[in-house]
Amino acid sequence: MARPDKAAAVAELTEDFRTATATVLTEYRGLSVTLMKKLRRDLGSDTKYAVVKNTLTKIAAKEAGFDVPAELLTGPSALAFIKGDAIVAAKSLRDFAKENPFLIIKGGIYEGKNVTAAEIFKLADLESREVLLAKLAGAMKATMANAIRTIDALRIKKEEAEGPVAVVEAPVAEAVVEAVVEEVPAVTEEVQTPVDAAVEAAEEEKE
Repeated sequence: MARPDKAAAVAELTEDFRTATATVLTEYRGLSVTLMKKLRRDLGSDTKYAVVKNTLTKIAAKEAGFDVPAELLTGPSALAFIKGDAIVAAKSLRDFAKENPFLIIKGGIYEGKNVTAAEIFKLADLESREVLLAKLAGAMKATMANAIRTIDALRIKKEEAEGPVAVVEAPVAEAVVEAVVEEVPAVTEEVQTPVDAAVEAAEEEKE
């Protein structure tokens, strides 16, 4: 590779390392072109999966502020630069590797820290951000619905004893619930869970 081309390639890789929410190093030896295309489709547009020379990976990672272990830079390597939900991408890599043993997940970088293949698999076992948000929204709706029913029951009881009283109508209260639920993604947008804490929590739930 000519020096200008090498410099450009390193610059692009360095930017990929810096902007990725997570980077997974894999060995693809034995995968056909068709399977490589399928893997890219499975990972989606939020993940860039590229075959990269180990020497360039080492240089780019260092320039981006990461120290990739030497044992990960062996054999023909391809890197998955994940720009979206790392858990979703980890699931895609894990599932593809189960069906295609030629794909070997060697390790990677998550939230600025080096992680092992085992930790990536544990990350894949966690629920995605979208699933967690949906569960949170459902729990909030259920709680507010129970509160509305309680308020309505109290209103009926009070009306029976003292006559009609002014209360917040259920449709209005439900509108408030919807507004709160819509704010959940914005509130949780900046929440980041370190992989060690996430894995530990998952293990505790299993126990």
